[in-house]
Amino acid sequence: MTEKTLEALLFDVDGTLADTERDGHRVAFNRAFRDAGLDWDWDVDLYEKLLAVTGGKERIRFYLDEFNRDFARPSDLDDFIAGLHRSKTDHYTRLLSEGRIPLRPGVERLLREARDAGLRLAIATTTTPANVEALLAHTLGPEAMDWFEVIAAGDIVPAKKPAPDIFVWALEQMGLEPAAGLAFEDSENGIRA
Repeated sequence: MTEKTLEALLFDVDGTLADTERDGHRVAFNRAFRDAGLDWDWDVDLYEKLLAVTGGKERIRFYLDEFNRDFARPSDLDDFIAGLHRSKTDHYTRLLSEGRIPLRPGVERLLREARDAGLRLAIATTTTPANVEALLAHTLGPEAMDWFEVIAAGDIVPAKKPAPDIFVWALEQMGLEPAAGLAFEDSENGIRA
């Protein structure tokens, strides 16, 4: 049996690098809803249920299907959801720029030590590239994007977690077999991926 060597660390973003969900994305969603004139309010308990679905646009659709069936859906529902999601991303970026969402304890040290040890780094997340860039820039500095060889984010693959597609794509871009990478995740969907 041949021994495999660890060559790369792949990181999810939301919930893994930083606790972004409850006081970041949830707050940003609620602000976007208010901006759109909607009376929707995702409290902490509801948001925990919504986290069963990965992806912000998918989460809005899930909310409508499961928790707000009486909402009069516009004929261009996909565009409506995409607009809400863009607004949410703008609010989320502002929260980051205000310093309201720090990295989890030990994350910066882990990233620096991994780089110093020669490990290759990648991001594999369902959040948008803009959210990744904003989090890294506001917590680690603008050069932090360059720490990661691959940023696999958002809709770069058709199937979101729990499908493994985002990890497979990132590893393919790095020219690595799955056994050469170690993924860091916080959610059941991410772990299943």
